[in-house]
Amino acid sequence: MDSKSTSYETAINMSETESIKQKSSSAAPIIATTKTISHNQKGGWRRGVSIFDFILRLCALVTTLAAATTMGTTEETLPLFTQFFQFQASYDDLPAFSYFVVANAIASAYVVLSLPFSIVCIVRPHLVGAKLVLLILDTVMVAFTTAAASAAAAIVYLAHNGNSTTQWVAICQQFGDFCQRVSGAVVASFIAAFIFIILVVFSAVTLRRHN
Repeated sequence: MDSKSTSYETAINMSETESIKQKSSSAAPIIATTKTISHNQKGGWRRGVSIFDFILRLCALVTTLAAATTMGTTEETLPLFTQFFQFQASYDDLPAFSYFVVANAIASAYVVLSLPFSIVCIVRPHLVGAKLVLLILDTVMVAFTTAAASAAAAIVYLAHNGNSTTQWVAICQQFGDFCQRVSGAVVASFIAAFIFIILVVFSAVTLRRHN
């Protein structure tokens, strides 16, 4: 009886061991499949953010280029006087406007150079180095474009309203077209600065998700 019960218990233990091995071997592919799906979902999210980053850079290129070209081609001459005695308003008469043109031109060039890096981030969404470089340079562009737009906005405000304390006369009543163009350029530059801020936020969130 003892030998029979022992052999019976051994058979039960062997069958239980085999069933446990079968369960563990069948569970392994499920775990691997879950990890693969999770990895693909993260890669898809990062690629989507990179595509949105590329679109925002195209918008920033349009706005900075429009701001620079609009301001850089702004000039108006009053048609009330002869060719020997004329009143003329040009962007390069004011250093703030000249700085505005240079700053937005540099921002436009930077955006063009950053587009290949943005494309690389779309192709390889797990790449960290390129995103870190773009984050740093985008932050610089935020300060650059904001400073240029703010300096030009102060001059535009004085051109529209003047300043009685300093005897600065408002000139927009006479140079209406000039003021409209420089005002539009300033608005475009502020939009570009806002786009760069969005780019910085998205880059920071993406890098945070990598960790």
